[in-house]
Amino acid sequence: MTKLTLATHPFLLGFDELERLVERTAKSGNDGYPPYNIEQTSENAFRITLAVAGFAEEDLSITLEDKQLVIRGRSTDDSEGRVFLHRGIAARQFQRSFVLADGVEVAGAAMENGLLHVDMKRSVPETVVQTIKIKKG
Repeated sequence: MTKLTLATHPFLLGFDELERLVERTAKSGNDGYPPYNIEQTSENAFRITLAVAGFAEEDLSITLEDKQLVIRGRSTDDSEGRVFLHRGIAARQFQRSFVLADGVEVAGAAMENGLLHVDMKRSVPETVVQTIKIKKG
C-alpha cells in the first residue's frame, strides 16, 4: 500500500510546491531567539511580534523574499572598554523566517518598547465561477 501525500493524491493537483514548502519549513532550525508571538488581530489580519530588546531600528531589516518574510537583526557590539560582572542580555545576530500564503501581504512594521510588530493582511479573493467550453473532437 502506497502512502498518499499532497503531491501524489489524485484529487490535489499542483500542490507539490506546498509539500516542498512544508519540508523546507520543518528543516529550518530556529533556535528560539528572539522569542516571538503570532496573533490574529482580525478575521483577515495577523501580527508577528518579536522581542528585540537592545536592537535599534537601524539594526533590524525586514524583507520579503519569494513569499518568505525574513526579519534580521544585527546588533553592534558597544561593549568595548566595559567590564561585565554578568552578561545575561543577548546581543547576537538573528534571522527569523515566516512563509506567507498567497494573498497575504505585509501591511507595515512598527517598533514599540523593545517589541517589533509586523502586521499582515490577507486579501479575500473574489469567488469566480468560470464555464469551460467543450470543443468538438
